[in-house]
Amino acid sequence: MIDWLRADLQNPSVTLDDDRTLPIAIRRHSRARRLVMRLAPDGSELRITLPPWGRTRDALVFAEARREWIAAQLDRIPGRVSIEPGTRLPYRGAPVLIDWREKAPRRPRLAEDRLELGGPEHLLEGRVRRWLEGEALSLMRADLAFYCEQAEHDDVPELRLSRAKRRWGSCTGERDTGRTIRINWRLVMAPDHVRRSVVAHEVAHLTHFDHSPAFHALLGELFEHDIAKADHWLKHEGRGLYAAFG
Repeated sequence: MIDWLRADLQNPSVTLDDDRTLPIAIRRHSRARRLVMRLAPDGSELRITLPPWGRTRDALVFAEARREWIAAQLDRIPGRVSIEPGTRLPYRGAPVLIDWREKAPRRPRLAEDRLELGGPEHLLEGRVRRWLEGEALSLMRADLAFYCEQAEHDDVPELRLSRAKRRWGSCTGERDTGRTIRINWRLVMAPDHVRRSVVAHEVAHLTHFDHSPAFHALLGELFEHDIAKADHWLKHEGRGLYAAFG
């Protein structure tokens, strides 16, 4: 009997030929008509969407038959990038050089294509991350206000940064009690149109709390660029945003 037949159906996983084991997150969706498999952006799990009637064992068989594909996708995830002097880090879709000098001001300052900062070198990563998160919050608040105005929402919901490794954005809460929009802070490293597409997506959920044709129609009206191109970037390049900061 092979391993997947003995698998714990409450904690499903797939083991690859090189003995890497990957947990499987299974989701059943009312509109799904077939099994769809994707890898989490950071490679932490395999995600399989099933029709409502799909069985967990079906997902395990599906993953087992595609172990070579899974391994190839894992191998495409960029290696860890160390945050140190001379590192080039993406910011709004363009590389920025970390220009650290011991006697420079500790507070990071963006100067064209360089991020100038000083302070203890061993605390460099934390300062760069906090700077990026501050930039993310500022940019995303402006994005959120813009799309809420476009959608004619008088009350702009609370915005929180997310450090999730499984999704780029979310919209939670009820209309009458207030909703909260969370956007992954790493999107500040993506091109502007990609970041804005995620914010527009979540604003569209303030009107349509689903992925119905009406939702997609509204998103198409709100977002000023090509949503398909933004989605394509996230699908093919989004994993690179996890190369730094663990």
